Amino acid sequence: MERTLILIKPNAIQRGLMGDIITRFERKGLRIVGMKMMYFADDILNEHYAHLVERPFFPYLKASMQVAPLVACCLEGAEAVETVRLMVGVTNSRKALPGTIRGDFSMSGEQNVVHASDSVENALVEIKRFFKEEELFDYESAVTKFEYGGEESLKFK
Repeated sequence: MERTLILIKPNAIQRGLMGDIITRFERKGLRIVGMKMMYFADDILNEHYAHLVERPFFPYLKASMQVAPLVACCLEGAEAVETVRLMVGVTNSRKALPGTIRGDFSMSGEQNVVHASDSVENALVEIKRFFKEEELFDYESAVTKFEYGGEESLKFK
């Protein structure tokens, strides 16, 4: 099974959306294998957003990401990266389709409530950035056989 990272951003925490966002992933059938609340330290933030450090909006982004804690989640499931990206919607929330997390909970391109890894390769790097190996759990869910059919469910054993 594939793993991916999501960050429930401080603006979502401030707005009380954490439970709604997590519930969507659980109801979809993605398994939470790691979760923690934390403040975005300068070193991790600068590494995570290294591709944006030189952009003029970076100081605003940095300030907004440090105004409150965030929740980091490692999710697992079949094609987890693509599935989560579809559920989250496009970065600019005004253009995100209704039914997506950003489409339903945000009106901003910057305050877009959640980050999601954009590729399998980046997911592996990002998960290591936010989680130690001992903070990730492998367990058998009682409902997996009802979420996946046939051979898909065998991948969870």
